[in-house]
Amino acid sequence: METPGRRPASTPRDLTRASDRLSFIYLERCTIHRDANAITAEDAEGTTHIPSATIGTLLLGPGTRITHQAMSVLGETGAGVVWVGEHGVRYYASGRALTRSSSLAEAQALQWANRRTRLDVARAMYRLRFPDEDPAGLTRHELLGREGRRVKDCYRAQAERTGIPWKGRRYTPGDFASGDAVNQAVTAAAQAMYGVAHAVVTALGCSPALGFVHSGHELSFVLDIADLYKTEIGIPVAFDAAAESSEDVGARTRRTLRDRIRELALMDRVVNDIKGLLLSDSGREVDASASDMDKVTLQSDGDERVTAGINHASLTEEIW
Repeated sequence: METPGRRPASTPRDLTRASDRLSFIYLERCTIHRDANAITAEDAEGTTHIPSATIGTLLLGPGTRITHQAMSVLGETGAGVVWVGEHGVRYYASGRALTRSSSLAEAQALQWANRRTRLDVARAMYRLRFPDEDPAGLTRHELLGREGRRVKDCYRAQAERTGIPWKGRRYTPGDFASGDAVNQAVTAAAQAMYGVAHAVVTALGCSPALGFVHSGHELSFVLDIADLYKTEIGIPVAFDAAAESSEDVGARTRRTLRDRIRELALMDRVVNDIKGLLLSDSGREVDASASDMDKVTLQSDGDERVTAGINHASLTEEIW
């Protein structure tokens, strides 16, 4: 039996970059198999082949079944897999990083571990969302207050633009149908964006749990990243879908959002935004060549990294 380290492994050179992938694909009421490096979706109308390396996030809706081999190829290609509950309001995601380097994960941990730099990243996130406002010097409480006001302003502006009556954000966890059409659309857009953000975060090798605005949850950083595009993309798309019709609003929101993400080349932007946030003041750089390599080093004194796979005792002293 081969050990994991001796098995031939795919490298990022064999895979589609996260920024070039489809944002997400939604499937329901079908059986998903594997055929070589593609997945197949089989339902009453026939079988559809989907190259697995082109998927950012696979959304599995009600009535889907997926085989072990299909999950295996999706994991190998770094695709996020999201089980979506009734009306798309619950999800569970998993994926494998496309990169072999830990550079971004280490930069994230370095920024997160220091209270000052953690706040600096939170301010930078606010600046990305609202570039017309300078958050320098704001406390966390002030950031949260201003963000809340800006989001409320966005809801009101989109309601005026589309002519939809807006009575405030209403969502009961586990009860998608309790909200009106526009609230259902906002929820559907948010869940889809969480899936996209999770796929990119894991593809880059970052920790989904180490958030700079959100905290205490395994997906804190995913929520941080998804929120960067809420007022610009998610909320307007939701109001457009609700304004069109109240019928099947969740599915239509997802389709419209998927098209909008592709038009804006958002996947590429998310990758660049994450790198900019984590590397701006960390003093670290990601070695592009290292991301292609299955390379392991050992930590030594003075932050020096030495070659792994050899006995370093023989280089420094005699042992018995």
